[in-house]
Amino acid sequence: MIHQYKSNGYNIVLDVESGAVHVVDDITYDVISLYEENSADEIISKLKSSYNEDEIRECISEVKELVEDGQLFTEDIYEPFVEKFKEKRQTVVKALCLHIAHDCNLACKYCFAEEGEYHGRRALMSFEVGKKALDFLVANSGNRVNLEVDFFGGEPLMNWDVVKQLVAYGRSLEKPNNKKFRFTLTTNGVLLNDEVMEFVNKEMSNVVLSLDGRKEVNDRMRPFRTGKGSYDLIVPKFQKLAESRNQTNYYIRGTFTRNNLDFSEDVKHFADLGFKQMSIEPVVGPEEDPYSIREQDLPQIMEEYDKLALEYIDRYKKGNGFNFFHFMIDLTQGPCVYKRLSGCGSGTEYLAVTPWGDFYPCHQFVGNEDFLMGNVDEGITKPEIVKEFGNCNVMRNHDNRAPLVVQVMEKAHHLLSEKCKNCFAKFYCSGGCAANSYNFHGTINDAYDIGCEMQRKRVECSIMIKAALADE
Repeated sequence: MIHQYKSNGYNIVLDVESGAVHVVDDITYDVISLYEENSADEIISKLKSSYNEDEIRECISEVKELVEDGQLFTEDIYEPFVEKFKEKRQTVVKALCLHIAHDCNLACKYCFAEEGEYHGRRALMSFEVGKKALDFLVANSGNRVNLEVDFFGGEPLMNWDVVKQLVAYGRSLEKPNNKKFRFTLTTNGVLLNDEVMEFVNKEMSNVVLSLDGRKEVNDRMRPFRTGKGSYDLIVPKFQKLAESRNQTNYYIRGTFTRNNLDFSEDVKHFADLGFKQMSIEPVVGPEEDPYSIREQDLPQIMEEYDKLALEYIDRYKKGNGFNFFHFMIDLTQGPCVYKRLSGCGSGTEYLAVTPWGDFYPCHQFVGNEDFLMGNVDEGITKPEIVKEFGNCNVMRNHDNRAPLVVQVMEKAHHLLSEKCKNCFAKFYCSGGCAANSYNFHGTINDAYDIGCEMQRKRVECSIMIKAALADE
């Protein structure tokens, strides 16, 4: 399968199965579009009014060489081995999302965690529960050395002493068990201070800082419970932390909604504030919510990604560039075979842990008892959930499902494998978010359609950026 598109003056051809990217002239672009379903004579007949016949014939020959070299119209050689891979695959847990605090000092209007409560009660994780979670991770990580733990909430700084205790405990486990912990922290910044920054810079491999962009945008969606905005308090703290980390190993992470469909302006605002590492994600919510993104918003969103890509290139060429998470793409290694078959890892390699020690597939399933997998005392008590998530990828076979009781499969009007089969971006997302699929279709085996459209656009922009910067 190939995907062809034009962007910013570039003619781009992506060979989906091999990952090869070709930036071509007009005649080659047109020949490739006809190559698979037409003979050489038919291609010449269709293009001779636009190009010289000898040039067309030469171009056909060059395209044929690319095909024979496995860089165009390649077939997927891995699909026949999917089932054997899944049968033999030994899944180990490599990452935990510790819900260190089911409480928050902000009242973000789009928060899926309901101000940190996750459809339940406010609670802070005890050191004892966190300790058991880290013990579980070590015990179930097999021979894997590098392990990841994200301190999450709610707002994790509301339980700061336990965060410090768990980091110290994790470090004590490293040498005896031949493990290395990579700790990360996600924070809204309200309680950020010099003591926290010093500790974070010493112990945290990455920090995610929540900010939605321009002051009016942020304060509309991320206020305190009193209604007062959070921008003025947190921005100076975030700027200080980013500088203290030499503008690396952190992310400013925003969310855009229907209220700021001009989100490229928010990314530019991040850059103008001096931030170098950033991401802004589309909100995901029920269509009836006034801030939720709808299908009719997609044309404007696509234009915004194009604007952002051009701004990204312009600032990079001027020497004041920034990294935007969704434009970071590795074209040198080809599509990742492991990711084709393993998906995002939720429910198998990655688990969320509540303050009282329950396991869920990821933070977005927390509070949904149908996805309660076990706990820190008993371990995994519902292996069928692990199996279901282990089968969740772009090549999954409908006949091999281990259906969850909560799933009503008739509601899934498309199968994940069918939706992904002809999608050029399938190996860059590996089927998308299972939680979004469940929330919109009642099954983890579907795909969130609006999210798919945005993902495809981001991949196109990312490849175009690589082409533009390669010209430098």
